[in-house]
Amino acid sequence: MNKRIFKHARQCHKWLGYLLALQIFAWLLGGLVMSAIPLEKVHGKHLATRVIDSPFTQADYPASLDSIVAQVSQPKQITYSHFLNSPIITLKTDIKEHHFDGLTGQPFSNPNKIQIAENAKAHLLIDAEISTITQLETGPREIGYKKDIWQVKFNDTFNTTLYLWADSGKVITVRSTIWRIFDFFWMLHIMDYDEREDFNNPLLISFSATSVLFCVTGIILLFQNMRLRKRRNKKFIPDARA
Repeated sequence: MNKRIFKHARQCHKWLGYLLALQIFAWLLGGLVMSAIPLEKVHGKHLATRVIDSPFTQADYPASLDSIVAQVSQPKQITYSHFLNSPIITLKTDIKEHHFDGLTGQPFSNPNKIQIAENAKAHLLIDAEISTITQLETGPREIGYKKDIWQVKFNDTFNTTLYLWADSGKVITVRSTIWRIFDFFWMLHIMDYDEREDFNNPLLISFSATSVLFCVTGIILLFQNMRLRKRRNKKFIPDARA
């Protein structure tokens, strides 16, 4: 193999190493952290439940379903649920969900702050108290910037936060320090420093391609080292006749 190839490979490998060192370390560290944390912990299943089993039976929804359906244009799905002690009938369309009181058939009124707090605590699986409760027109990035929600923060070690829909009071998701740590390393891993969702972003592709080139130059240098060893071994083979 031409010596020039080894020379260029060595120079390329060195500079690529400088360029990739921090990102490769971030990939390795991120992979370690994300594989070490169980997904159940990341999703906060040990902190709060997203759904509580309904205490109601079909007989507890006396409202006229025909009357409710007549109030919604082109419903696609009907579900029966509850909010605190109220049975709820939900009609889902292609655009949104419409919630009705299962007793009266009237549109379900948006829960107030006290009811949201009560519902959030009912879903909590740990011993903690509410530290802040805030209604947001637009939620933060960790909830995907969803509109018209409640943010309920608790004072536990993991800074547990529940997000609930303002119109129905249903729990959307659970966030905690564990989730935020995982999310940070996920950001470093996929190199999407804005939304942290694009696994095919140009920066990641570029660094991945550069890493492959780094490995290729390393393999070339490995062949050079193997050749040098063979030459040294030939030079120092003792003469059996001596």
